[in-house]
Amino acid sequence: MIPVQLPAAVSDLIARLNSAGYSAYAVGGCVRDSLLGLTPHDWDLCTSALPEDMLRVFADERVAETGLKHGTLTVIRDHIPYEITTFRVDGAYTDHRHPDSVSFVSDVAEDLSRRDFTINAMAFSPDTGLTDLFGGREDLEAGIIRCVGEPCLRFEEDALRILRALRFASVYDFAIDPATDEAARKLAPTLQNVAAERIREELLKLLCGRGAGRMLRAYPDILGVIIPEILPMVGYDQQNHHHSWDLWEHTVRALEGVPPEPDLRLTMLLHDTGKPEVRTTDAKGEGHYKGHQQASARIAEKVTASLRLDNASRDRVIRLVENHDIPLRTVTGETNLDRTFLLRRLNRFGEKDLRALFLIHRADRIATGYSPPEREDARLKERMDALDALLAEQPCYTLKDLAVNGRDLMAAGLRGKAVGDALQRLLEEVMDGRTDNTKEALLNRLSSLN
Repeated sequence: MIPVQLPAAVSDLIARLNSAGYSAYAVGGCVRDSLLGLTPHDWDLCTSALPEDMLRVFADERVAETGLKHGTLTVIRDHIPYEITTFRVDGAYTDHRHPDSVSFVSDVAEDLSRRDFTINAMAFSPDTGLTDLFGGREDLEAGIIRCVGEPCLRFEEDALRILRALRFASVYDFAIDPATDEAARKLAPTLQNVAAERIREELLKLLCGRGAGRMLRAYPDILGVIIPEILPMVGYDQQNHHHSWDLWEHTVRALEGVPPEPDLRLTMLLHDTGKPEVRTTDAKGEGHYKGHQQASARIAEKVTASLRLDNASRDRVIRLVENHDIPLRTVTGETNLDRTFLLRRLNRFGEKDLRALFLIHRADRIATGYSPPEREDARLKERMDALDALLAEQPCYTLKDLAVNGRDLMAAGLRGKAVGDALQRLLEEVMDGRTDNTKEALLNRLSSLN
């Protein structure tokens, strides 16, 4: 396993604390990721120095004292924050989220014993090397997520750790230790007490992990606590000759088939949630799902609200869910009909979401089990190539691309609502190829539209 290599700034911070008579270590995720050969997002330190000691040691540094009452001082160097926290142990977790109190201690072992998982309970210093009291390095090598100490106690302290276990297993493609697995399932209902914002961050990381599909297949019971709308899909027989798998397996495969971007992964998780609600069965026993797009969009609206997604992401996920299987004609030539179709799709969705819908179509079709990946990959390439070629022409497909604007139409005598209506009709004329996008042509066409 790769040794821990500290950035110069971290080594210096540790050295300054050591010189003042205090022990200090890099700790937690930065050590974990370093051992895995990954670049840590940030570096956290722990120390035997009390908050007032740290203030004295770093009196000449730029610092933020916002976490000082909990033992954390943030030293800022070259605009990079480094959190340094006094060794501590936590009191009782009455709310199952935060400790009621913290107590400062002088031994790093006590500090590490309060942490969630063994892979996050390692510390490193240049002088003493790796401090690994709970087998974290061994678990990293074996690919195992295991709680420090008694799993039920760790999860009772903070229920979010249940979802964090699944998140780490997904991101690193690890397995979950049996005892940790058992405790997570047992205490999963306590996730209902966790703030939506905290749930959201862990869930989106889980969905974008390398092992996301494996976690979804193994733990729908846990995920169903935070998104109960997915539970009707588990084991649901679609009874439709276009689908090889039950609805949950189709959903998981579709999610695995799109890039690991939060909006796309959440879209695929929710894209067929409305199917059980709208199902009808014909005389032959075939299941049909007319209107499932709209039903799924309503569910997506509810789920994204419960997760407190930002407005832009929420609107985008709902829009993509509702339109996940609209017709997307394969553009094979330069005929006017093909060009018009693509321009109107660009006008409706914009480039980013149209490309997303191409990717969604590919994943959704492959996840039926009846359309080979090679066929859908060829379709995707054809669509993307056609879109690239069209966009290279810098075509007109939005009102801002028109060679005339509202002022031009008002100068031509239009007022009020008529201005907006006329601009929209002129845009459609241009997209359909009936009028050139020049000011002269558009104003001439305006007279024939009135």
